[in-house]
Amino acid sequence: METVDYLISHADLFAEATLEHAGLVLVTLAIAIVVAAAITLACLRSRRAGALAVELLGAFYSIPSIALFALLIPLTGLGSTSAVIVMVAYCQFILVRNALEGLQGVSPAILEASRGMGMSEMQTMLRVRLPLAAPAIVAGIRMAAISCTGIATVAATINAGGLGAVLFSGLRTLNVPKIVGGTLCCALLALGIDALLRLVERRLTAHTRARS
Repeated sequence: METVDYLISHADLFAEATLEHAGLVLVTLAIAIVVAAAITLACLRSRRAGALAVELLGAFYSIPSIALFALLIPLTGLGSTSAVIVMVAYCQFILVRNALEGLQGVSPAILEASRGMGMSEMQTMLRVRLPLAAPAIVAGIRMAAISCTGIATVAATINAGGLGAVLFSGLRTLNVPKIVGGTLCCALLALGIDALLRLVERRLTAHTRARS
């Protein structure tokens, strides 16, 4: 009951931290998607270049986030700027890998047929390749969003705010209700983002199957 009473009496604290956390994740995803799109397009013509890019990004992804936060502090300081830069970099492996798999997985026969219909490379990309690759791309965005939600919690160590600030505050003061509340909000946020993007992914998959 003590935990429930604390959650109710401090609902504004958890709501504000959740919104701040969600905002950090959304800003990161928006920037990460643009960067990943540029990398994907640059690697699309060569499978070897794509494989090399994914391998390098995978190696970068294995570096602990806290180490990258520490490296960036002298350059960009404490706060959300450093957090967003690190999270954008971490997202690239998942986003680029899924985008390349989706786009390169389109059947050559379909691409040849689109060219035979007189479509330009841009038209083929927008009308054929992207719609067919959309489920894989959205799956990558979903995984990147979940990853960002977790890393954003750790980003509280460099004053990025969000639910991580609530959790670490609870740990410092041994405030169990605060720890439980922060953990619960973080889990619900991750589940909510995952459910929303899974719905988008299913609809795109169904639409792609209907078209094919």
